Amino acid sequence: MNKKKTFEEFAISDEIVTALTSLRYFHPTKVQEEVIPLALEGKDVIVESQTGSGKTVSYGVPLCERVDWEENKPQVLVLVPTRELAIQVKEDLMNVGRLKRVKATAVYGKASFDTQKSELKQKSHIVVGTPGRVLDHLQKGTFKIEEIQCLVLDEADEMLNMGFADQVEAIINFLPTERQTLLFSATMPKEIERIASFYMKSDKQSIVIETNELSKPKIIQSSVKVKEDQKEQQLLDLLTVENADSCMIFCNTQEAVNNLYTFLSKAGLPIDKIHGGMVQEDRFSVMEDFRQGRFRYLVATDVAARGIDIENVTHVVNFDVPVEKESFVHRTGRTGRAGKTGMALTLVTPREERWWTEVKEYAGQTVIEISLPTTRVVQSHKSAFEKKLQERPPLKQVRSKELNRDITKVYFNGGKKKKMRAVDFVGTIAKIPGVDAEDIGIITIQENVTYIDILNGKGPLVIEEMQSRTIKGKTLKVRKARK
Repeated sequence: MNKKKTFEEFAISDEIVTALTSLRYFHPTKVQEEVIPLALEGKDVIVESQTGSGKTVSYGVPLCERVDWEENKPQVLVLVPTRELAIQVKEDLMNVGRLKRVKATAVYGKASFDTQKSELKQKSHIVVGTPGRVLDHLQKGTFKIEEIQCLVLDEADEMLNMGFADQVEAIINFLPTERQTLLFSATMPKEIERIASFYMKSDKQSIVIETNELSKPKIIQSSVKVKEDQKEQQLLDLLTVENADSCMIFCNTQEAVNNLYTFLSKAGLPIDKIHGGMVQEDRFSVMEDFRQGRFRYLVATDVAARGIDIENVTHVVNFDVPVEKESFVHRTGRTGRAGKTGMALTLVTPREERWWTEVKEYAGQTVIEISLPTTRVVQSHKSAFEKKLQERPPLKQVRSKELNRDITKVYFNGGKKKKMRAVDFVGTIAKIPGVDAEDIGIITIQENVTYIDILNGKGPLVIEEMQSRTIKGKTLKVRKARK
């Protein structure tokens, strides 16, 4: 039995190894073992690997290792298919690079262009974005690309499925030709091979991560025939018997999500909903609450099925058979992650039966057809179900919690309008006895306020000392940031 590799074995700095350990990444996954050394050497790499295999860390480690902190213009561009993924990848990269003070900025549609414009003006080492909005910034000149050393195309097949091929190519044409390109995709359609051969170096390395039995998601697939007019009640009966710890329920339309959410809320389930018609901030906060386990049931459209990594989802229910066959794999892949076994259940009405047969064939997975539980069976499970509804679910340990434990975000009521620069803050804070530049993390300077991460548990000391010190001769209000 060969000994598992550790991250120390790669040529990476202590700060990144420490951050990875705090994030509970102890041993590299297969994709990380293969990608990290090649990416550190600056090679172009094309990777075929399933969702949930640890791709973000596989490019996050080398990118955070190689960025030049002094350089204010972006050095890396990561393209992803959805807004949710842009936020998640930005957070993941900032966590990996936090102790090296790596700053990442996310840009995506349906959010303020001007806010993003001002963020891009500040020091930002890595930009993560969706193709439409990134192209928008490039065309308007608000995203400076002269220093871009590396382009990452993440979930490339998904970007093409969503119709972004032209935008992706337009973006690539803006970028410096002398750069590294890393491409990740769960499947390799012809179109991706064409993009790779056209835009990547001829000596690119190809990596295919086979789905072996260990890494294959362990999902028990089942289906059940339901009646259209009794579907909601029949779902509630099934949920009562299953009594899940954490469950995602997928519908095909926003209207169906809203109706089912109302029905299950009235039944007393700890539940929330997410769909594309909601305001972006609401979508993010619902996902964050679900990720932390603040409620057990989430009703969603496919917007929540794409590449979002939530640990320990025990059950996925397709309330509707998905309209696109691919969606079936994306939806049910939210469970059975990281070696755990998950349950997936699809409700099938008479009018969906023919299409369901096609979806099953496409997925190529064994699906067990089950029967609806009898009234007596539902009754016998009711007290256990209701007991769990009364319990507060235990909050899940967020990966970054350990990393952030020694970090305090500090608020200053001065920013660009007062001509404040990062060096002014660093110069003043590093003069405090017992604090040096290594204790100062990411600095975010906005128009009227500044936020600074103080590392190594020294936040309270800095806040106390800064009450009586000035920055550039100005006395600023200083306190622990609320956000």
